[in-house]
Amino acid sequence: MGALAKASSQHGASEALIVFIRNLVGVLVLLPWVIRNGPQSLHTTRFGGHLWRALFGLCGMYTLFYAITHLPLAEALLLNYASPLFIPFIAWAVLSERPNALMIPASLLGIAGVALIVKPAALGFSFAAWVGAASGVFAACAMVSLRRISDTEPAQRVVFYFSAIGVVISAIPLWWLASLPSPTVLLWMAATGLAATNGQLQLTRAYSHAPAARVGAMGYSAVVFAGLIGWFAWGETPDRYSALGAVLVIGTCVLASWQRAPRSAPITPEDAAS
Repeated sequence: MGALAKASSQHGASEALIVFIRNLVGVLVLLPWVIRNGPQSLHTTRFGGHLWRALFGLCGMYTLFYAITHLPLAEALLLNYASPLFIPFIAWAVLSERPNALMIPASLLGIAGVALIVKPAALGFSFAAWVGAASGVFAACAMVSLRRISDTEPAQRVVFYFSAIGVVISAIPLWWLASLPSPTVLLWMAATGLAATNGQLQLTRAYSHAPAARVGAMGYSAVVFAGLIGWFAWGETPDRYSALGAVLVIGTCVLASWQRAPRSAPITPEDAAS
């Protein structure tokens, strides 16, 4: 998803259009599920929860795609994947879920890793890096919002409402879009949406067959694949600060996933901000 979004932006697609197409494809992919199960499959008494989840998720999506466009691919995805570091603090404030004694120092260590990726002030200011870090915070807020409705809402309904609300909201900036990209770039963006939606559904399937901590830890292999794709396609290589930051972020996030068991439905960065 990240590589396809980066390729789309480099060929003239704006982040606003990429977000819209990604959500539109998500709706189209899930329409057969809605038709097969009937309108009752979308019945919910918790639309407000879906709306909050979608708003935070959209903010995470806009900031993620901006970071992907302006940063090395692996760094952008890693900043988004740092969301588990912020969840203990947000869940503590919103859900009154007090983290255990190990989580707070572990999260602070991981946030220090984020700072190394964003770069110390002495090395210069990178607006895109800060936007990438913000995508992780928005993703964490979306994941906490999802925790509030995951006890009654199935994964397909959650993803459908997220995509449907996303289509409506992300259509608004398109009024100021100067022109549409070429059909080839539209295909790139459609492929971005297919990859993102398929990733969400496959992760849901993975969580149904393996322990959540194990699947969550394996999810960080996406950063490795992003690094390989970024190196092969765009010649991107991390500096020593980013490499050290990546070790700290991945290590503490994996530790967090092993320490924190989900209450009910599994929740992932992809569920929240893709």
